[in-house]
Amino acid sequence: MRLAYWYSCGDASAVNTMLGLRRYRGGAHEIRVLRCVIPEEHPDNDRVAADVQRWLNWPVENIKSEDFESCEAVWRDRKYMSGVHGAPCTVEMKKAPRWKIESEWHPDLQGFGYTVDEQRRVKRFKEQNPEVNFVSHLIEEGLSKDDCHAIVARAGIRMSQRYLDGFPNANCRGCVKQESPGYWNLERRTDPAIFNARAKLSREIGCKLVKLTTGARERIYLDELDPSAGITEKIPNLECSLLCYSAEGDR
Repeated sequence: MRLAYWYSCGDASAVNTMLGLRRYRGGAHEIRVLRCVIPEEHPDNDRVAADVQRWLNWPVENIKSEDFESCEAVWRDRKYMSGVHGAPCTVEMKKAPRWKIESEWHPDLQGFGYTVDEQRRVKRFKEQNPEVNFVSHLIEEGLSKDDCHAIVARAGIRMSQRYLDGFPNANCRGCVKQESPGYWNLERRTDPAIFNARAKLSREIGCKLVKLTTGARERIYLDELDPSAGITEKIPNLECSLLCYSAEGDR
């Protein structure tokens, strides 16, 4: 049996992979642990991936888009960043490399880091991807995201800098799927250069990335965002690893 485990530098996907290797390693199985490498991710994710690889005692394969060098290259090519049709970077930088693995290697089982509190996303994923033989050992074991953080911490691995900076996941910096004022102002404080780059490009393309959470709740450009807006709001956990496609029907 061929098994593909998708690792995104988040703690949930790390623990799911660990559980899969514990179950299947040593049997008559071919197992690949795969990571889609995105330049927009925090550089610390490379350190996390190396630490997790040592913990798993199993190689993590880096794969990437064959057509685009970065998310920014996708946005410029499509002249579109994010909106009602999703984010094109998800398709080109995450989905396309996965589809290539599926078409060439034909895995029998694919492991994803969904936690027990994400049952609705799992249901949507299965409906939209009936051809994928899906497994999440986290759900089988009843594990939450907090449980995964604790397991990785007990393994002696310092979590991704993105978590330490206050973000709910280890996604790309300046994730264009995010629309909350709180997220973007945290990004502005954490990495002004990334914030300014997104603000500049979104103006060029004409994409209003922020949706206000008060008043008329209209959409605005990043450079129009009040630096004090959304400081106390909870930032939504929009997982932009391979789990992204569970919320998008564009396959």
